[in-house]
Amino acid sequence: MLKRTFDFIFAIILTMILSPLLLIIAIAIKVDSHGKALFRQKRMGQHGEPFIVYKFRTMYKHTPKNKASNDLNDRESYITKIGHWLRITSLDELPQLFNIIKGEMSFVGPRPVILAEKELINKRKEAGVYKLKPGVTGYAQINGRDHVSVDRKVELDKYYLDNHSLLMDINIILKTGIKVLKREDIFEH
Repeated sequence: MLKRTFDFIFAIILTMILSPLLLIIAIAIKVDSHGKALFRQKRMGQHGEPFIVYKFRTMYKHTPKNKASNDLNDRESYITKIGHWLRITSLDELPQLFNIIKGEMSFVGPRPVILAEKELINKRKEAGVYKLKPGVTGYAQINGRDHVSVDRKVELDKYYLDNHSLLMDINIILKTGIKVLKREDIFEH
């Protein structure tokens, strides 16, 4: 209950503070390429229930749907100019504040994956990871992010499930900020 209260209040405050930035990013996306500024996609949520995640659109409108960007051939050709910058700064994740306000996500938890990532979903289910709400960031993100295997992600998610606390969440949020600023553990394509 404490985590949900913290998530809700902090998400409302951040949304109000960042609203000018959210508007600027939305306008920049619209100017850069055709399509909506917000990207909506079904992802796996708490208790194995799919939900719609919100992100700023970083790819062109013609990009194949429901496929992980890492699985695209020549994925760089699908990423817009502004999208490249949004991805390396992780600003494309800001609309997930709305998912937090709605109670579908938390600031910290296992990252929600698309429904096509069956191997990861099944292994998370076996490990009981879907007891948790998905997070904007998570323990796996500060321990390798895009560079860890499916098995390692599940291991890290399970560790978080078994050990999470408010102090651990604060530590993960701070370490995420440092990694984003240093651009560590991300693909920059």
